[in-house]
Amino acid sequence: MTTALPQSAIEVTIVSDVMCPWCIIGYRQLEQAMADTGINASIRWEPFELNPDMPVTGQNTSEHIQQKYGSTPEQSEQSRAQMKTLGESLGFAFNWTPKTHMWNTFITHQLLEFALSEGKQHQLKLALFEAHFTDQRDLSQTDVLVDIAATVGLDTDKAKRIIESGELGAITREKQQYWQARGITGVPSMIFGGKYLVTGAQGVAAYTDILKRTAAEAATV
Repeated sequence: MTTALPQSAIEVTIVSDVMCPWCIIGYRQLEQAMADTGINASIRWEPFELNPDMPVTGQNTSEHIQQKYGSTPEQSEQSRAQMKTLGESLGFAFNWTPKTHMWNTFITHQLLEFALSEGKQHQLKLALFEAHFTDQRDLSQTDVLVDIAATVGLDTDKAKRIIESGELGAITREKQQYWQARGITGVPSMIFGGKYLVTGAQGVAAYTDILKRTAAEAATV
């Protein structure tokens, strides 16, 4: 006889950067695990900058990867092809081109902080992933970010003010430092039920196991 799992949502905190392809892959794997198990999760995104010193104007992705990791063009292409195939299997499109850029994401994290206060953070995070990886939009531009914010129902005047004023910069930095102080050095990093840390995109099976374990423990409390 099996014990019924609780219907209340498990809290899952995901420390992530919009520029990280493995973050959207990991989330889609988690999403599939939730669908397979019927276990609900309440998702909260937390900020992490892969490249905090990147200029606002960004950098060509291929050039950046070669400089940062020493990858050859062939290795970079092979890695992107792997992620593209994996993304397709999860219903997400990576549309890399030779002109694809990476952007400084400090302002996008501030916009996500604003969206959190409006109950729209999760929707905005997914919209930003799609805007960057699928639609190849320039996330350094205020008008682009405001347009993306509008698609998830955020007030455009407020979104523009947040972007231009930088008023949420301090709390965003504070949250980044909080996670770094707790040993988070790479993303995605997912914390299940406030106690289990899973780093990297670990696959549907791994997320299925951790969801079941966390749900079972919650049922005994």
